[in-house]
Amino acid sequence: MKVLVVDDEAPARDRLKRILDELEGYECVGEAGNGEQALSMVDEIRPDIVLLDIRMPGLNGIQTAHHLNSLEQPPAVVFATAYDEYAIEAFEARAIGYVLKPVRSERLAAALDHASRLAGPVIDEVAEKSRMASRREHICARSQGRLVLIPLADIAVFRADQKYVRVQHAGGETLIDESLKSLEREFGDDFVRIHRSALVSVAYVNRLEKTTDGKTRVVLREGSQAGEDAMIISRRHLADVRRRLKGT
Repeated sequence: MKVLVVDDEAPARDRLKRILDELEGYECVGEAGNGEQALSMVDEIRPDIVLLDIRMPGLNGIQTAHHLNSLEQPPAVVFATAYDEYAIEAFEARAIGYVLKPVRSERLAAALDHASRLAGPVIDEVAEKSRMASRREHICARSQGRLVLIPLADIAVFRADQKYVRVQHAGGETLIDESLKSLEREFGDDFVRIHRSALVSVAYVNRLEKTTDGKTRVVLREGSQAGEDAMIISRRHLADVRRRLKGT
């Protein structure tokens, strides 16, 4: 089994690599010092398991796990944690692989054997019990053969495009393999659904205006491009859009 070690502290990574060297059936195929680097390496080396520190600067372990979970073939995840008994109960209740720091060889072997792929709601529950934010601050997408992170603050529109979602952002447009429903569930505080196929960032809305045929459409702030037809608000969602945009 190929294992990627992710921890922002070099001594911790070294310890984990030494233990992995002693365990039969597991091979450390790489190490990363943060979540962004981990995502890039996962795309390159395709590990079976990611041994993931939870508390890291920048993209923390919970957010990194969310991004890993969105991949077409996500690796299994084992969390490395120093959290209290309540968080541990959450791990154990959901059959999530974890190791307590400082890591012991026997416990790591058991956690690796226990590793499983994580569903989004499971990650959210662990985040809640661990008193950490689970919502991502970036969207992970494949561009020109590599994984890239698009800051949520740069995204104006999520639009369904057959079985994909087209992300309209400051750098252009990118397709991602996620559902509009799951994106609305995660980012509903900042995005509003204008019709069944589009979510619009509240921060990017300039105004609402009537069309010549009596419909209402969203006009994005200057510099944000979108087809006029795509920004028409359905009658079903108009009241909610007005409520969400009140005062903007």
